Amino acid sequence: MPLVVAFLGYALGKAYYASQGRLGFPGGPDVPPEAYERPVSAVLGVAAEQWLAAATGLAGALLILAAVTEAGRRVPRPLMLLLLSGALLGVGAAAVAMAADAFLGMGPGWEWYHGLLGIVALVLMVATTVSYVRSVGPWADTSETM
Repeated sequence: MPLVVAFLGYALGKAYYASQGRLGFPGGPDVPPEAYERPVSAVLGVAAEQWLAAATGLAGALLILAAVTEAGRRVPRPLMLLLLSGALLGVGAAAVAMAADAFLGMGPGWEWYHGLLGIVALVLMVATTVSYVRSVGPWADTSETM
């Protein structure tokens, strides 16, 4: 359940910043003023952009809960694998970006502990995905229909 807590924490942080009309994340690096002029921010508005990010955090928490509970077994296997793969790609991309900045200085200013948190989140996401695949198998069992 640590990954559920992480996704909910992400959602809360994004919601907090959305309520203030700010980009970024509490405890993260300062967002430069030019980031507020990005096409996404200009079209949606900063608050809407952050609210959408908060929604992805809630969706991630629900996905992880579905992957590790019996209720999630009712979700069609191909759909769950697709959703878990998408979440794994997203968490992986964020982890690589945070770690590259934290340990190599290739970004906006994430600290070493942010890099470690990103790596831990990626490891937990991989473990959740592998656990789901092992518990239900990667393919539908067709032996019962033959």
